[in-house]
Amino acid sequence: MTHLTADSVAELFVGAVALAKSGERTSPRGMATREVLDVHMRLTQPRARLLYAPPTRLINPAFAVAETVWHLSGSDAPWIFDYNARLRQYADDGVLRGAYGPRMRKWAGSVDQLARVVEILREDPDSRRALIQLYDPAQDATGHKDVPCTLGFRFYLRAGRLHMSTTMRGQDVWIGMPYDVFFYTVLHELVAGWLGAELGEFHHNVGSLHIYENHLDPAEEMASVTASAAMPDLTTPWQGFDDLLGQVESRDVTGHPGWDTMAETLRSYRLWKDGRRDDAVRLAGKIDGPLGEALTAWYDELNHRARMSAARDTAETR
Repeated sequence: MTHLTADSVAELFVGAVALAKSGERTSPRGMATREVLDVHMRLTQPRARLLYAPPTRLINPAFAVAETVWHLSGSDAPWIFDYNARLRQYADDGVLRGAYGPRMRKWAGSVDQLARVVEILREDPDSRRALIQLYDPAQDATGHKDVPCTLGFRFYLRAGRLHMSTTMRGQDVWIGMPYDVFFYTVLHELVAGWLGAELGEFHHNVGSLHIYENHLDPAEEMASVTASAAMPDLTTPWQGFDDLLGQVESRDVTGHPGWDTMAETLRSYRLWKDGRRDDAVRLAGKIDGPLGEALTAWYDELNHRARMSAARDTAETR
């Protein structure tokens, strides 16, 4: 097993990309890939969760926020496509069958595994049974397009600190990892808050850490990055949590500074998608902390892509 440790997701990402690039060649489903098996990653500061590694790797922070809210609320509703239309290619009849939310909050239609984790650790702080299971053979062997990469989560409360571990069958380091770690560590922070515990370490266990060969060129251009800044506190009471998620999904004010920043990020992005781009950029500039910085950079990236596309179109018509 290979081990990586970092204080922030940016540093962890750089190490994981370098490791995956050195991997063996494989071609699952005919896609050329470099792969390293059995990797353990440790993030010592889980709130330093938002990847910002310009100019080579910028992520859409609005999608990171939207996907997190979507998972936590137990949803498989199609509104997530408003933030990432590419997900539609993995849907069956318009639904992502591998969506984590229903499995986490409504397993078999009724079991709220997230609530149960909190109950277990309140009743027995030393328990080893605080688990969330995501992979379901009864569903995932039937042939639908979207099969969860994440198998599940484990939580351990030790010496007043909550540690969390994920287990993944596979992790696409270039595209998927930045968004996955964002969600996982928000979940980690929330559970710690509900238990009144300090936020411990986040452990990320990956069976197949891989990078697709079409991402090798941009990965080669990536230099070392500065550490990710810690995001604002997101701890909030369990009572009313689902209502708060509904407010963020609706891009409303919640009264919680950290979650208001999340809602403002979604509000800005919807302005951008609606063609009100100057308004979107102005709002992004008013968002404090890492989300505002990352969203402004994402808009710059989208404008750059549009200019490049227009230049190619012009060249092709000459």
